[in-house]
Amino acid sequence: MTTETTTPGVRGVVPLPSTAARTLTAVGATATIISGFMSWTYTSEFPGDLTVYGYPAGLQILAIVAALLALLFVLTHWDVRGLRWLNPTRATNPVFLAAVATFSVTWFSAIAIAVDLGGLANLDPGAYVAAVGGLLTLLGALALPHPGDTLQEYLTKPDTMPQATMPAPWVQRVIITLATAVGLVIFSYGISIDNDDSETFIGFVLLILFGAWAVFASGLLDRFSELNGRYKGFATSMAFLAAAIFPFTQSDDHNANLGVNILIFGTVALGLNIVVGLTGLLDLGYVAFLGVGAYAAALVSGSEFSRFSGVQFPFWAAALTGLAASLIFGVLIGAPTLRLRGDYLAIVTLGFGEIFRIAVNNMNGSSGPNLTNGPNGIPAIPDLNLFGFDFGIDHELGSFTIGRFANYFFLMLLITALVVIIFNRAADSRIGRSWIAIREDETAATAMGINGFRVKLIAFALGASLAGLAGTVSAHVTYSVVPNPYQFAGSAPPNSAFLLAAVVLGGMGTVNGPILGATLLYLIPEKLGFLQNYELLAFGIALVLLMRFRPEGIIANRRRQLEFHDTGQLDTPDDTLPTSTVGVTKAGA
Repeated sequence: MTTETTTPGVRGVVPLPSTAARTLTAVGATATIISGFMSWTYTSEFPGDLTVYGYPAGLQILAIVAALLALLFVLTHWDVRGLRWLNPTRATNPVFLAAVATFSVTWFSAIAIAVDLGGLANLDPGAYVAAVGGLLTLLGALALPHPGDTLQEYLTKPDTMPQATMPAPWVQRVIITLATAVGLVIFSYGISIDNDDSETFIGFVLLILFGAWAVFASGLLDRFSELNGRYKGFATSMAFLAAAIFPFTQSDDHNANLGVNILIFGTVALGLNIVVGLTGLLDLGYVAFLGVGAYAAALVSGSEFSRFSGVQFPFWAAALTGLAASLIFGVLIGAPTLRLRGDYLAIVTLGFGEIFRIAVNNMNGSSGPNLTNGPNGIPAIPDLNLFGFDFGIDHELGSFTIGRFANYFFLMLLITALVVIIFNRAADSRIGRSWIAIREDETAATAMGINGFRVKLIAFALGASLAGLAGTVSAHVTYSVVPNPYQFAGSAPPNSAFLLAAVVLGGMGTVNGPILGATLLYLIPEKLGFLQNYELLAFGIALVLLMRFRPEGIIANRRRQLEFHDTGQLDTPDDTLPTSTVGVTKAGA
């Protein structure tokens, strides 16, 4: 039995006693869970089979997960034993956000059914129960005691978090393993949603958005980040193991194609992160280095349409050729331009990207030298054959069939692991600290003895070479290389705007951020076909919202997070200073 305490100034938006508010939230969440096992519509014309009792599917599964999350969080307000770790401060914020997830999924589902099928008459009782349950969950969460009246206070995590009691080391590793498994399930489910089933994917995005926000507001992400910091090597290994398991969770090889493209663009974004995130150089033509690597590999990979059709390098040699070509171009472009700063550098790199696209478009033997076959590009690039392993055919592994795109997925996963190692080693090295110093204040860094031009040129060349390495795989995956994708902005990735948005959205200066950003920006337009014509508009809205609510990106670099938010953690408490220093500080104050 617990005794309720009241805090002066603490109140809910909806005037209900605290016990009634908790009960209303729990009842609404339970009703939503029950509704998931009922029929929501009588016809199968709506995407997903929502007509069967006792067998939830599609949006019903998403509603159940959202309601279950809200129920678990509200139970922490009853101080249920065994759930205290879920919401250590018993804050209202995670309950509210989980309730928003429940409400948004259920009401979106009901509205989508009515709109797609032509009226409310197409809703079965389960849909009405879900809508009422979602509304009750939200009203109950709004009635819970909460300090302040602003929306911002409902969206942030508690200022103080009790120190967690760390379990045994093996338990911590189990927690990391389970969290990685949950991430694999979420990603596999999202990527397996049919492209024609945009309603289910929108519901999935709503659940992930508000559900992840609720977990963040509870402080669980901070504690998980602490665990990752303690066992960084183990956590990274588990992440790559989960990625390696991904193709075995898919029955359609097209989903493996999405996975390999996400890895390609995520790897290229990670290379751009060296230039933008670590060094602070705004590069608007970075996709050209991906194109240089792709064209260089295509020319020497045995295509009959290549200018050197009789030449067929093994993959390792073609990869080195693409890497070396991009490295050379990075040095040639960076040497005369990296003495510029800010907007001037951005304009020059934008010009380089356009020059590359126009140049390869004109190298067709009539407008220019016969090298790239002009607008037709270099098609019919043969599949890789590495140590007798043909990437173009299916392979049987027990009861699993590994298709063509799954083969390239595993290859790209190895290259991504190599790029991650290079990024981490470079960022933690002496040159990495020089990059950060240049990013923070180039004048001060130069005054301290750092050769700014040399340091920036190394970053530019390293980023270019990593993009070229990814380009060699991209050329073989797509069978052909054409000029159109390699521009600043286009209807589909890769393009420089996409890569830059992935870095900023995911989190500059981090390893996981660009990969997460590339995943979101590639997967969402792919699953929501109606967004493809409004891709730049969607990018713009996403970046504006990000700059307003989380300027450091989804996965924040610790240094940038402290810079963007006034957390007080940069202030040194008086009791931690030496006595003489405290005296000086107080006297100065």
